[in-house]
Amino acid sequence: MSLTQVVLGIDIGGTNTFFGIVDEEGNCYLHDEIPTQGNLPAESFFERLFDSFRRKFETRNDKFELVGISLGVPSANHFKGTVENPNNLNWGYINVVELINKYYDLPVVVTNDANAAAFGEMKYGAAKNFKNFIEITLGTGLGSGLVVDGNIVYGQDGFAGEIGHTIVEENGRYCGCGRRGCLETYVSATGIKRTVFELLSIYHEDSCLREYSYNSINSKLIYEFALKGDKVANLAFEYTGKKLGRALSNVVAHLNPEAIILFGGLALSGDLILSPVQRHLESSMLHLYKGKVKLLVSRLMNYDNAAIMGAAAIMWHKLKAVVPSGLLTEGKDKLKF
Repeated sequence: MSLTQVVLGIDIGGTNTFFGIVDEEGNCYLHDEIPTQGNLPAESFFERLFDSFRRKFETRNDKFELVGISLGVPSANHFKGTVENPNNLNWGYINVVELINKYYDLPVVVTNDANAAAFGEMKYGAAKNFKNFIEITLGTGLGSGLVVDGNIVYGQDGFAGEIGHTIVEENGRYCGCGRRGCLETYVSATGIKRTVFELLSIYHEDSCLREYSYNSINSKLIYEFALKGDKVANLAFEYTGKKLGRALSNVVAHLNPEAIILFGGLALSGDLILSPVQRHLESSMLHLYKGKVKLLVSRLMNYDNAAIMGAAAIMWHKLKAVVPSGLLTEGKDKLKF
């Protein structure tokens, strides 16, 4: 019986890590998640990850051939295979490829988590017909993948496209990167929570959010109260959209994209976030670009395994670029389970 060739796609976030195996057509066969526990060393994380992976898949009757492992992770150096002092992970500088090869002797690709989302968008999602677009991931932080003429922009060290760490407020909120006023401190799941508490200190209006402590609030709860008409929750989305729209108008001037695609939890808020972003983007853009840039929600979010598919898309892109179709197993032993 022929085996289905698959890639292990891993999306490492500040809060949770998602993983699963994906074939070249984007079929995701089984997936799972673990808490990232970013305060612990990377060695501990990968031990937990691969222990969970093995337990999840070795008990299945399906037969697959694993041909590569691909990771989307913050502060990844695509060229060196390293992760270098990520803001939301207490990992310092680590060589991810060497760590993974202790578990599996397979090709490994490492890239920024937002670049992974952009790759997935090109292969499986809303950017199939675009060669110039920006992928914005709105999670614990704000990530961005830049695509120009059909290629991811990496820069000299693989760190190009850190839109989340552009300064949007002089002497603004403290950021995990050590600076102040970075965009992601205002536009992210944690950023909107910080906004809510600032607004609660300014306004006297009744708000259901006053009943919650800082640690018990998340972006989903803010969204739910905004739908019910809570003034503070709605103001928080308006403020967040204004910050993002204005910041993106500057990025448009640099890259002249066809589209900006929003991915992640906040993007699921629909018009609550899209409407203010669109308004402030259009009002802030240079006249050369007005009415020409589409603002879209990722189509990958129709799948609960979207982040996994994005990560896996990178490895499939690399494998097909260097190995003819059907020859992936020649010349190297592959793991079968």
